[in-house]
Amino acid sequence: MLHRTYRFLLAGVALVATHAIETKGEEMSYGEARTFLSKHTQVVELTDGDARVAVCPQWQGRVITSSCAGLEGPSFGFINRDFIEAGQLSKVFNNYGAEDRLWLSPEGGRFSLWFAPGAEQNLDHWRTSPEMNEGPFEVVKAAEASACRMKRSMALVNASGTKFELATTREVRLLSPGDLQQLFGNAADLMQTTDVSRVAYETVNTIRNEGDTMTHEGGLVSMWILGMLNAGPKTVVIVPYHAGDESELGPVVKSDYFGDVPADRLKVLPEAILFRADGNYRSKIGTSQRRAKNVLGSIDFAAGVLTLVQFTMPDDPTRSDYMNNMWGFDTPDPYTGDVANSYNDGPPEPGAESLGAFYEIESLSPAAALAKGESLTHRHRTIHLQADLATLNKIAQAVLGIELETVAKAMLDQ
Repeated sequence: MLHRTYRFLLAGVALVATHAIETKGEEMSYGEARTFLSKHTQVVELTDGDARVAVCPQWQGRVITSSCAGLEGPSFGFINRDFIEAGQLSKVFNNYGAEDRLWLSPEGGRFSLWFAPGAEQNLDHWRTSPEMNEGPFEVVKAAEASACRMKRSMALVNASGTKFELATTREVRLLSPGDLQQLFGNAADLMQTTDVSRVAYETVNTIRNEGDTMTHEGGLVSMWILGMLNAGPKTVVIVPYHAGDESELGPVVKSDYFGDVPADRLKVLPEAILFRADGNYRSKIGTSQRRAKNVLGSIDFAAGVLTLVQFTMPDDPTRSDYMNNMWGFDTPDPYTGDVANSYNDGPPEPGAESLGAFYEIESLSPAAALAKGESLTHRHRTIHLQADLATLNKIAQAVLGIELETVAKAMLDQ
């Protein structure tokens, strides 16, 4: 077990943390993570200086982890060492970890891809489809230093019995300074100073319909990108949102996926939604089509790491179909769902084991009634930035619209 002590001074607020690391994978540097992964599967590595990204095609094309500081730098993705070392596949969920994996939505409702027709939609019957849970993505473009392209065919059946045949492609590519400038404008300059360590990449995910024309009556499919990151006692997810009266825009945050979230774990401020990401309490939040912005992130005060997630979203998401992931066959409004989510793991019930010490930042694509041969693409970008908190504060203000001192006072009682 490692013990690391950090001291930061941010706008007069001292943040002192002794971070005792006892969770799966957190104690590994990126180099140690790469060595560990290479013993169990093929690793395709993308590199640009100290920026490194580890892709595992045989594990459903997951981006397992990354580093902004070379082999000795921190490994950002959650890696479930116990599961990997056991070598026993699960029909429920092969939980290797990974900071970017592709699933398909919806998870619940009458068009669910996780529950068989007629099955009660609870944890006892929850199953990840083999198409998303087992087998490799084929590398179809020779891996370069900055990109890797993969493909896979999928055949799925939803809870209403509708069959889907999909050709799926996934490209992982490092983001260039020009990409960051296009995505974040002047804030990109703050990310690219010499005192900031950075790794930035995107996954370009495409599904092409190879079967019958999709219909609203039979159910549609959207892409769902989930990023599993190492949880920590001083880690907070930050979700900007469109402000406005609830009578017009609805609730600021959806938080009843697994029951109410305690007040000390979820706070709604004028600037952003704040959500505790310590891996100790199973909970999930979401932002709706009327509230969502196409960027969110997290701050790990203990490690001095700001993570930004940016993704493609229509200019007006309310004019598109977003799948409702709530469990329950009779869940209403199957095409009114969240655009972005965050999940914090923890025991599903007292005395039970959790999936691991991780949290997730997730984005979803719209769904569309694709005719045969038509396709849909969704881009999900992950940027990890390590620097002193004063520098990270400037970036958080520019991109997420909130000061880190505000976050610390609200969530850490600092």
